[in-house]
Amino acid sequence: MLGSFSGTTVPALLNSTSNQLYLHFYSDISVSAAGFHLEYKTVGLSSCPEPPVPGNGLKIGERYLVNDVVSFQCEPGYALQGHSHISCMPGTVRRWNYPPPLCIAQCGGTAEEMEGVLLSPGFPGNYPSNLDCTWRILLPVGFGAHVQFLNFSTEPNHDFVEIRNGPYDTSNVIGRFSGTELPGSLLSTSHETTVYFHSDHSQNKPGFKLEYQAYELQECPDPEPFANGVVRGAGYNVGQSISFECLPGYQLIGHPVLTCQHGTNRNWDHPLPRCEVPCGGNVTTQNGTVYSPGFPNQYPSSQDCTWLLTVPVGYGIHLNFTLLQTEPYNDFITVWDGPQQTAPQLGVFTGNSAKKSAQSSSNQVLMKFHSDAANGGIFAIYFY
Repeated sequence: MLGSFSGTTVPALLNSTSNQLYLHFYSDISVSAAGFHLEYKTVGLSSCPEPPVPGNGLKIGERYLVNDVVSFQCEPGYALQGHSHISCMPGTVRRWNYPPPLCIAQCGGTAEEMEGVLLSPGFPGNYPSNLDCTWRILLPVGFGAHVQFLNFSTEPNHDFVEIRNGPYDTSNVIGRFSGTELPGSLLSTSHETTVYFHSDHSQNKPGFKLEYQAYELQECPDPEPFANGVVRGAGYNVGQSISFECLPGYQLIGHPVLTCQHGTNRNWDHPLPRCEVPCGGNVTTQNGTVYSPGFPNQYPSSQDCTWLLTVPVGYGIHLNFTLLQTEPYNDFITVWDGPQQTAPQLGVFTGNSAKKSAQSSSNQVLMKFHSDAANGGIFAIYFY
């Protein structure tokens, strides 16, 4: 249908695209008006000129009459310059609403598909002089790029291609190629890969054509179970980070944050940390538990550990021995009512009795544990 019209506004010029036109007029039983007066004339249905197929592209559509639409696509690696769809315009002179587009090999760009083709500018013709082109291959986290050169020809030494394992100018270069020898395939181990091309002011060559395909990277080793602590973060792919926290009474030994690093073999950037009971230390939480070294295993022999417990001024500290199993008399815990051993003693605790307690009169308590060279044991002291 070319249109439906009512009221008093004069319709715009209409052009049919057929040798027949059907006109239907309808009036109801109410108000009458002057109606309409139209004129028509015959217009030749000549077609628009056949649009050319862009180099390195293809044309879709074989009808070129009025209102017919033709679309264009480029071969992989080329970018469409212009309009992807053009329409044959009505009128006494047939013409397309836009000129046919071109397919251009551009200097740089961003590729986010799981596979694709990259070309030097002007390919398969010679590339221009004085180029610095950068292409970014951006894949989902956990994927790397398998890069394969299909064509390669540059001015030796002066014009070159670099493949970088990452998104930055400073990223590790995994391949630098120049001359006419076809490079071998490469595997990037980052989900972001950079292709950089440089040409100087002199000789120009056909350049390169490469294709890339995403491949799945392995995950870093699962850190679970993490003894006496918890792991924050569930992603073990390249570039993802996880953090570690110890349970109360334990101290983290190692790096608290690890990142899954790039490389042919997946691994964390630091060894996995561990949670251990420290032999002494300064404790400033308002409540918690002090464990014997090595807990829940037996403490080692020949230990001398000192803890200083500090709570806010105006508060005292209550100690509750929830577990006490030491060698009687030879292994013992001494508690002072203050920050130094010159303060009054709150008691010396040894043997295998539990449910013992002590109460300080200040906001600081000093505890010292001693074990001899004989058998070990275990203890746990809850304070609040």
